[in-house]
Amino acid sequence: MTKKSKIRIIKKKNLRVVKKVVKNETKAKQEAAREMVSNVSSWVSEFQQRKRMETKEAIEKLLPAKPQTDGA
Repeated sequence: MTKKSKIRIIKKKNLRVVKKVVKNETKAKQEAAREMVSNVSSWVSEFQQRKRMETKEAIEKLLPAKPQTDGA
């Protein structure tokens, strides 16, 4: 038994449509990737800001602005 492989004939008009669809798909993928990168970048910057604020508060608690002196 021989199995014949299916041959698909694409006319020129259909070929143009296929190319446009592929281009749109790649643009959509690029936009999704940009959105993910933007999302992660914002998370990282928020994390860094939070760390800086926590560090600043810790330093301020350890080293008060006006050190206490002996009243002698």
